[in-house]
Amino acid sequence: MIRKASMVLLPLLVVAMGAWGAFKMIESRPPVETRPPEVLPPLIRTIEVVKQDIRFRVETQGTVAPRTESVLVPEISGRLTFVSPSLSAGGFFEEDQLLARIDPFDYELAVVRSRAQLAQARMLLERELAERAVALEEWKELGSGEATPLVLREPQRAEAQAALEAAQATLALAERNLERTEIRAPYDGRSRRKNVDIGQFVGVGTPLATIYAVDVAEIRLPLPDDELAYLDLPLSYRGENGPDSGPRVKLTAQFAGAQHDWWGRIVRTEGEIDPQTRMVHAIAQVADPYGRGRDPRRPPLSVGMFVQAEIQGRTARQVARLPRAVLRGDNQVLVVDAQLRLRFRDVLLVRAGQQEVLIGEGLQAGELVALSTLDTVTEGMKVRLHADPQASPEAPREILP
Repeated sequence: MIRKASMVLLPLLVVAMGAWGAFKMIESRPPVETRPPEVLPPLIRTIEVVKQDIRFRVETQGTVAPRTESVLVPEISGRLTFVSPSLSAGGFFEEDQLLARIDPFDYELAVVRSRAQLAQARMLLERELAERAVALEEWKELGSGEATPLVLREPQRAEAQAALEAAQATLALAERNLERTEIRAPYDGRSRRKNVDIGQFVGVGTPLATIYAVDVAEIRLPLPDDELAYLDLPLSYRGENGPDSGPRVKLTAQFAGAQHDWWGRIVRTEGEIDPQTRMVHAIAQVADPYGRGRDPRRPPLSVGMFVQAEIQGRTARQVARLPRAVLRGDNQVLVVDAQLRLRFRDVLLVRAGQQEVLIGEGLQAGELVALSTLDTVTEGMKVRLHADPQASPEAPREILP
């Protein structure tokens, strides 16, 4: 009986002691303090403003073309007896080099005939002068009064003089035509296309070949109207001579898997604005485009090559070069003051590109400008700065669009 009672009372005793211990623990706990939740200011990245002088660059592209291009045509007719190998497409030649020769036989005979006619005309003039002298002496001895021009053989002398001058002109033309049988290069150049060959009969004005000069190459560069403000282009006005040259231009082309550079200069702008694209076209020139230059591996700047161009423009004084992400709207940025609070600031944009902007006024050197994008921004909002704020990169002397 006692054993059954202990088996019932012992569990009840354990439960009672546990309840009492829990009560004592709850009763002796310290009072709970209630605090409002802590809201941290947003964490943002900033960039430091650095003022500096930056030169603009305007990018464009174009195709290389010769400055001087000519079509060789003969001024006389005849059969070609010689055609220079330099006249083949791609061949180089020097100024006054013989490029083609027309059979000179007929023109040599014409020179001989003209010289004979000239000798005969001189003989006739000498005869008339002698007869005029005889007529004058006879008139002095037999005549009275003033002799008439016919008596003194003035018309005959004038006719003989005119015949002599005509013979001289005929000889000069014959000698000129004989010189024209040799077609020589008008300048140092290269042949683009040959249209005839040896043995072919050509007439006056028959195109023999197309050639171009190799002293200077030109590139026609289209420029949008809004980019002209960053360049000092050579402009010409009526009655005035334009400047001798404009800004320098760097030309870049891919050839044989490598990139090569050339330097040139803007020399003029075309007189019209393209009515379809509204572009102004500037003309860049590169001297000695087929010269080897300092780099022996660089290819010649050949006609027809497509090049990228970077035109050096004006220099902006004391401007801040910042990522485009700093802009809020069209002309606002967020500046972090000394109390780590955001302040809206209106700025003056000098130039806005796809990746960067140039700010001329509204910022001071050393100020921090917010880079991070915030959903809601209020004037004077408290912020935290990133532990490693982004510093303004070392700015180059030039900037791309």
